[in-house]
Amino acid sequence: MKEMSILLALFVLAPSICKALHENTCNVVLKDQYIEWGSDLDVVYPSSCVPRKIFWTLNNRRVGESQSRSVNSTHAVLSLRNFTHQSAILEWHSADTLQVLGGTTITAYSKPGKISCILYRKNQSDELSANLFNCSWEDPIKPSAQIHYSVLIATSSNPSPSEVCESKSKYCIWTISNGMSLLDSVTVTVRAKAAAWEACSDPRAFFPDHIRKMIRPKLTVTPFPDHVLVEWLRASFSKECRCEVSYGKADGGRLTELRPNTTPERSHGKMQIEKWDSCSNYTFSVRCALHEAPWSDWSDKKTVLTKLKKRDVKPLLWRKLSEPNEDGVRKVRAMWTEIASTCPDIFTSIKAAPIQERAVGADRKEASCGSSTCDVYVNQDAHRIILAVLRDETLLVEDSVYVPAIGESLPRVTNIQAATLGGVILVSWNAPIEPVAAYMVDWTHGGDRYYWKESRHTNTTLCDLLDKQPYNITVTPLFVDKTGHGARALQICSRAGDPGNVAIQVEAKDKSALVRWTVSSRAACSGAVVNYTVFYSTQEGPQLNITVDETEQFILLKDLHRETQYSVHVEAAALTGTTRSRETLFYTKRFDPELITVVSVSGSIALLALLLSSCIAVQWKKFMKKPVPNPALSSVVFWPAGSHHEGTCPFQPFSNPSESICDAVYTSEAQSPSTSSLAARCDSNPAGDRTEEHVDPPTPTAPGDPVKSIETQHPSPREDSTGPLLPENSPYRRQTPVESSAPRSSKQCKRVSVKETRKIAPVTVYVTLDMFEQGQDC
Repeated sequence: MKEMSILLALFVLAPSICKALHENTCNVVLKDQYIEWGSDLDVVYPSSCVPRKIFWTLNNRRVGESQSRSVNSTHAVLSLRNFTHQSAILEWHSADTLQVLGGTTITAYSKPGKISCILYRKNQSDELSANLFNCSWEDPIKPSAQIHYSVLIATSSNPSPSEVCESKSKYCIWTISNGMSLLDSVTVTVRAKAAAWEACSDPRAFFPDHIRKMIRPKLTVTPFPDHVLVEWLRASFSKECRCEVSYGKADGGRLTELRPNTTPERSHGKMQIEKWDSCSNYTFSVRCALHEAPWSDWSDKKTVLTKLKKRDVKPLLWRKLSEPNEDGVRKVRAMWTEIASTCPDIFTSIKAAPIQERAVGADRKEASCGSSTCDVYVNQDAHRIILAVLRDETLLVEDSVYVPAIGESLPRVTNIQAATLGGVILVSWNAPIEPVAAYMVDWTHGGDRYYWKESRHTNTTLCDLLDKQPYNITVTPLFVDKTGHGARALQICSRAGDPGNVAIQVEAKDKSALVRWTVSSRAACSGAVVNYTVFYSTQEGPQLNITVDETEQFILLKDLHRETQYSVHVEAAALTGTTRSRETLFYTKRFDPELITVVSVSGSIALLALLLSSCIAVQWKKFMKKPVPNPALSSVVFWPAGSHHEGTCPFQPFSNPSESICDAVYTSEAQSPSTSSLAARCDSNPAGDRTEEHVDPPTPTAPGDPVKSIETQHPSPREDSTGPLLPENSPYRRQTPVESSAPRSSKQCKRVSVKETRKIAPVTVYVTLDMFEQGQDC
C-alpha cells in the first residue's frame, strides 16, 4: 500500500475565544476525516489559538512532542506516521491545566488485497468441468454491516469488468452459468464500499489451470508380503499432475507419513509402500493437483491389514531349565519373541531333538504352540530345541537353542554385577576363557514371565522395568553350537521405594506424651529408613518437630500444656523418599497419671495396714481372755514325750465347745514336735497294732481333790527321770508316776503297741481339774 501524506486544515470556529486565555478552547474540524489505512497524516492547526504549552493524545495515549512542529507564526503541524487505527480520537490538551482544548475523530479505510481464487466442481463424484468460482481476500479493517464487497471479473473475450457476486464477508462464491467458459485468463478485482468511501483492490490475473481444483481421486490398496500397493484413478486424465499419499496406523500408533508422487499425463497413479509394520492395520488416502493449482480434497480412506514380512520374523529363541525329577526328566520352557496375534495363517511348532540321535526311532518330542512360550520335557541327555514359524504351511524361519546334558561341563561367566541407575539396571560380567559368540541375558520378576535379550558385549542395560520391584538376572554365554551354564546375579530392585507404612501410638500425660511408631507392610524394595521426624502442634500452632535416627522407635514430647489438644504425625525418611503417618489427635491430662497411681497404691497399703492392725488387736484381745491354769487346783506329773509304745493313747483330749485343746493343756516344752505327734499317733495306728486293757482309775475322795493320772506303761527308772526342778515355793504339786497294781473301779482306755517302744524323754504336762470337770473320759 502506497503511503499517502494528507494535509488536514483545521478551521477555528468562534475566534473571539482566542481573545481571553481563560476561555482558550478551539473546535477542530478536519478537511477529510477518512484516510487510507497505513498512510501518513499531517494535521495543520492554528498555533495562535492555543496556549503556548500543549500536548496531543490519540485514543487517550500521549503523542510524542517530536511529532509536532511549527510551520510559521500562526500555524503548526502534527505528523502521524503509518496510521493503522480503524477509528481514532485526536485531542489537544493544556500542559498547565490538562484541560482538553479541542479534538476530532479520524476514520481509516482500506482496499482489499491478497486475492486468491479457486475454480472447482461442487459434486466431487462427477468428472465434469468446474461450475464454482470462489474468491477470498484480506482486509485489515474488521468487516461490518456498513462495508459491502463486490467481485468484478474481466476475461480476454470480455475485457470490461463485470460484477459477479456480492458479500459482506471476505470471500465470495460465484456459480458459473452453463454458457460461460473460463478457458482463458481471468482478471479479478475486489471492491469495498461504505457510505462515505469506496476502495478497490489492485487487479489480479489468474490462469484457469493455476486455479482449477481437481476432483478427488478414487483409491484402491492391496497388501503383499513384501510391500503394499496403492493405486488411484484421477480426473483431468490428459494432464500431468502431482499427487500425495498419506498413510499411518489406524490406531494412531505412528504419525501419518506423506509420500509425494508425480503422475504422468494420460495415466493413473500408483505407489509401492515398503515401510510398514507386519500384521498391522494401516489407513491410506491420496490427493492430487495440477501444477501450481490448489490440492484436491483427500480421497476416501482405505484401511487394510498388512502381511507378515519375512524379515520381521526374528523369534530370538531362548529356554529356561527346571531341576530334573527322580527319573531325570527336565522341563524346558521355550520362549521366543511373540508374533503378532493379528497375523493370519501363522503357525509355530516346537520340537526337542536329542543331540545323539539313535539309528532307530529318534527321540523327538514335538509340540504345537500358538503363543510365545511352550513347555517341552526332555531326559538327562543333551537336546536341541527347534522352533519353526510357518505361514500357509510354508516355512518362514527356523531357530534352535542348545540344552546341555545333566552334569555336562560347560563354561560360564564370572563376577556378574548388577546396579540400579535411574530406573534401569546395569549388568556387567567377566567373559569365560573360551571364545564366546554372544551372551544371553534373561530377567524376571516373580518367575512367571521372563524377558531376555542378546548382547555382544560383557555389559548391558535392562530397561522398561516395573517400578520398585525385585528382579532375578541370569547371564549365559553362547558358543557356536552350544550354550554354557548360566550365572545368576544377586537379586536387585529396579528402584528403591519409599519406606513402609508408619503407624503411631500416643500415651499422653499432663505435660508430656510418649509417641511410639512402627513401620509395617514393607515391600521387597522399600527404602531403608535414615531418620524419623515427629511433628506436633496445637490448634493455634506453631508446629514443632524432633528428628531421631533410624534406631529409635519412640520419643517423649516434653513441656506440653495441660488439658490441651495436640496433633502429631511421624515422617519416615529414606534416600528415595518419605512416608508420613496419619495425623493423630490427643489431649494432655490435668494431673500426672503416675502421681494418681502412687496416691492410689499408698492409700491401698494404708487401708490394708489399718485392717491388719485391727485384726491383730482383735486376736490379741482374744488371747488375753484365754483361761490360765489355777496352781491351787493343778499337779505336776512326768509325762513321756513320746509313748513308750507307739500308738498308745493314754487319754482322749478334753473338749470345750468354746476352746481348743490348746486352751486346756499347756506343756513346758511347747516347741517340741513330740507333742503334736502324740495326738497323731493316737488315731493313726491300725487296729491290728493296738491292744486294749481295762483299768479302774482311783475314785476321788472329794469333788475338789485332784485326780492323779498314773502311767503304768513300763516306768522308766527313777534315776533316768528328767522331770523339771520346781522351786520350793511352787504352787504346783509334784507327782512322780509309779507302778501300781491296785485295781481300778473304772475302765481306762489304753492302746498298747505290740512293737518295741523306743526310749523317749518324758515331758512335763500341767493338768487342771477344769479338764475333768467337762465330763470327758479317756
